[in-house]
Amino acid sequence: MEIKEYPNEVLAAQPIGYWSGEAYRRVVGRIRADLATEGLTQPHWWILNHVAGSPEEWDRARLMHRLARFDDLDIDFEGVFDDLLDRGWITQAQDGTFIITEAGEAGRTRAADRAHQALAQLHDGIAPHEYVAALNVLRRMIANLGGDADLP
Repeated sequence: MEIKEYPNEVLAAQPIGYWSGEAYRRVVGRIRADLATEGLTQPHWWILNHVAGSPEEWDRARLMHRLARFDDLDIDFEGVFDDLLDRGWITQAQDGTFIITEAGEAGRTRAADRAHQALAQLHDGIAPHEYVAALNVLRRMIANLGGDADLP
């Protein structure tokens, strides 16, 4: 998709709050819509990916601590854990750690396929070095304002 070109001095005067906010709304809106087709929310997705990546490593407390930095929605993590357990997408070992089930992995894989399609659309027309530069600019702005610019 083509976008209108503007002189650099016009773009440099644009409010980053607007543009970063609009990017957030578009990207997260797409992610949430795609996850909703599986009846999932972002917290479901985060939990499934952590459990799939390291079975029998994550329990409720460790996952809630790990995912707290992503919580901009006042998430009921206990409810999300219970939902995934009730669906049979994860189970708990004797020590309380989680294991993804076959059904959970199938759902996670379907959601991942949609995420890959969204990522391809997002990156269309953007060279890898441009994407890296954009991330580094945002990271610098976050650090300049006292935030955590490390990778999650």
